[in-house]
Amino acid sequence: MNAEASDLRELLFRTDNEFHDLAERHHQLEGRLHELTNKPYLSEPEHIEQVNLKKRKLQLKDRMEDILRRHRQQQARG
Repeated sequence: MNAEASDLRELLFRTDNEFHDLAERHHQLEGRLHELTNKPYLSEPEHIEQVNLKKRKLQLKDRMEDILRRHRQQQARG
């Protein structure tokens, strides 16, 4: 990630409530996935949880990217 993209993410994290909430939730899911990944064995419910967490995390990331794209377009227009 380049400095400009990082700066925009930081700005949105501080100023855009939706982006902030999405980023926080993404971080929480990442933490839970880390817990599951570090287990030597996953039960069937844990495996299903892991798959669902990965899907949800991708959905959050896609929404965050949509917000970033919208802001980049607005900046490009002036």
